[in-house]
Amino acid sequence: MRILVVEDETALSESLAKGLRQAAHAVDVAPTLAQARTKLALESYDALVLDLGLPDGSGLLLAREIRGRGERMPILVLTARDGVHDRVAGLDAGADDYVVKPFALEEVLARLRALERRAPEFRPTLITVADLRVDPATRSAERAGTAITLTTTEYALLEFLARHAGSVLGRAAISAHVWDENYDPFSNVIDVYVARLRRKVDRPGLVPLLHTVRGAGYTLDPDRGTA
Repeated sequence: MRILVVEDETALSESLAKGLRQAAHAVDVAPTLAQARTKLALESYDALVLDLGLPDGSGLLLAREIRGRGERMPILVLTARDGVHDRVAGLDAGADDYVVKPFALEEVLARLRALERRAPEFRPTLITVADLRVDPATRSAERAGTAITLTTTEYALLEFLARHAGSVLGRAAISAHVWDENYDPFSNVIDVYVARLRRKVDRPGLVPLLHTVRGAGYTLDPDRGTA
């Protein structure tokens, strides 16, 4: 997932972003409502991690704005306020779940996984493409019964391709969901990672799954390998 973390405490936002990236998520950070609005206008996010106490207003305002536009992006609220009234206010503003500070990273990750499963489009627990199995719960993959050793970014790329198996995904779509705002659009990093992934997924003797569609992008499609 590509996640926007809206949090003004620098140490906390950096720690949270690092933990989310280590769990194969792409993460952008905004310390204010104004910056969060700008990023939301420019990028597409799969989830929002939102602090309520921001220097230029309450995070509840942003949650209401997002829901007012009809957007169903999962929203996980982070706050030091643990009273019933504050929890109710957050949920009434459109938040999907609530974590009280201080929190454990594992709890945030578990709640994001739960929100992902409840997202508008159905996200299966296990993703299967021919003899490839991708398990989002364990961030692991195997092909033809053999485990595939993947780096964090390789796994994120494979999961994104597997969730959209059969579709041709361009660089913009891939960078938007696998990389964060530090991605350099003029680099060849996507080509490098696709090449690495192809070597690991399409071992000799197996039907090729990962294909380059010249001028369009990449696709994970078993039918192209048998055509």
